[in-house]
Amino acid sequence: MDYVSALLPPVVMAAFFTALIVTIVKTQGGANKAKEDGAVDAAMARAENVRQSQQNSPETSGA
Repeated sequence: MDYVSALLPPVVMAAFFTALIVTIVKTQGGANKAKEDGAVDAAMARAENVRQSQQNSPETSGA
């Protein structure tokens, strides 16, 4: 009976891991993909605008 107690935790972890992977794969793409891509594109554009504005603005020094 010791083999059951030795094998149960890895089997349970494997089942949960498999369920996690299946859930991740199922939620990729689909209806939300365009919305997620749009959010990433908007964040990248904001970051690029900030970077460009910092490069173009003259640096002010206290001395």
